[in-house]
Amino acid sequence: MSETLERWTTRRAFILAVTGAAVGLGNIWRFPYITGENGGAAFLLLYIAFVLLLGLPVMMAEIMVGRAGRRSPVASLGHLAAEVGASRHWRLLGLFGAFTVFCILSFYSVVSGWSIEFLVTSINGGFVGASAAEIGAGFDAFLADPGRMTFNHTLFLAMTMLVVAAGVAKGLERLNNLLMPLLYLLLLLLAGYAATTEGFGPALAWLFMPDFSAVTPLVVMHAMGHAFFTLAVGACALMAYGAYMPDRQSLPRAAGAVAVLDVSVALLAGIAIFSVVFAQGMDPGEGPGLMFVTLPVAFAQLPWGALWLSVFFLLLLLATWTSSINLAEPMVATLQGLGLARGPAAALVGLAVWLVGLLSVLSFSTLAEWRPLFGMNAFELVSTIPPEIFLPLGGLLIAIFAAWVMSEEAARRALGVTPGAFAVWRGLVRWVAIPLTLVVLVAGLF
Repeated sequence: MSETLERWTTRRAFILAVTGAAVGLGNIWRFPYITGENGGAAFLLLYIAFVLLLGLPVMMAEIMVGRAGRRSPVASLGHLAAEVGASRHWRLLGLFGAFTVFCILSFYSVVSGWSIEFLVTSINGGFVGASAAEIGAGFDAFLADPGRMTFNHTLFLAMTMLVVAAGVAKGLERLNNLLMPLLYLLLLLLAGYAATTEGFGPALAWLFMPDFSAVTPLVVMHAMGHAFFTLAVGACALMAYGAYMPDRQSLPRAAGAVAVLDVSVALLAGIAIFSVVFAQGMDPGEGPGLMFVTLPVAFAQLPWGALWLSVFFLLLLLATWTSSINLAEPMVATLQGLGLARGPAAALVGLAVWLVGLLSVLSFSTLAEWRPLFGMNAFELVSTIPPEIFLPLGGLLIAIFAAWVMSEEAARRALGVTPGAFAVWRGLVRWVAIPLTLVVLVAGLF
């Protein structure tokens, strides 16, 4: 493929696009419950520290490779490797990244379909007066209904691929420019509402007053893994976006802005969620069911709770929509690199993801007893192995390529920093981020 023809039209568009890729279920669904399970403020501090030491340097490396190559991830890796006489097999990393996001999007679309179901139910007042047992039973009935699950999965994926098919400027950029500010507005409204509840003070204390006695090696590992997961690194999605990056934009500043915006979404979501949970005297360590069972119960018992619950699920839907759009882009870019036009490439990716996603849909009903590997059903496989193993492996290889394989001149030019700053970044990647990523990978394996 020749040099990438499309570019983000503004620096702001690039930052919002990368933030859109990073912000999603990891911030609004996973962060609150994993923070709840790991003791609150101490976990939060560790998470922020690992974002700076691990997530941010590797994110910069991934964007930098795309910016230096100005091609699809596969073509960029092959071109940059050839420049220094390295193995042409590095280009396979781009295919591995596309496969990783393919697996992730197949279950991501299914879970995002849950947010559509819950948004419609909350707008209709279906959670008002319902007990935890009734909401849980309703959720189980929905999961066991392949028809409703398939409809929501199809609707969400169609919303995603139509935007991707429209292109970088007319599709991704336009929607990110609209939805990301709206997402932050809804978050601020929810946090403002949370400040009026009795649980606001306890939530702030729990989130920002650390008890370091709660820190265990497992808590450290969870913080490290979440810092890696939440910035969407390791799947070559950000590499594709780096290829579209404006020439004069500062990569370190843009990456730093994305990290701040990403962490702020998690913090605002945590404040809103835990304020409501504490206001009703509920347990913040409820686990993955915190969002789909605990929150509807908690909101339903508060003044104007149905309205604010609708706002929350709209927020969740917007976050997953922007994230899935940005997950789909590197797969489409890869097919474009092989000579396929954007429209057909988007249609082919959408169809393939939809078909594989049906396995996740049916994992809660028809295929509930089918456990093809490690005793896990299809949904458990694609929602566990790609995020916990494939992403760290991809991130590790990207970091090695950027810090050890690429020519220093090409890397420094793409990073756009002084020789001294480049030496600091490369040292951080080589001697801190790569070992930490290896730890995350090993932890995922065991």
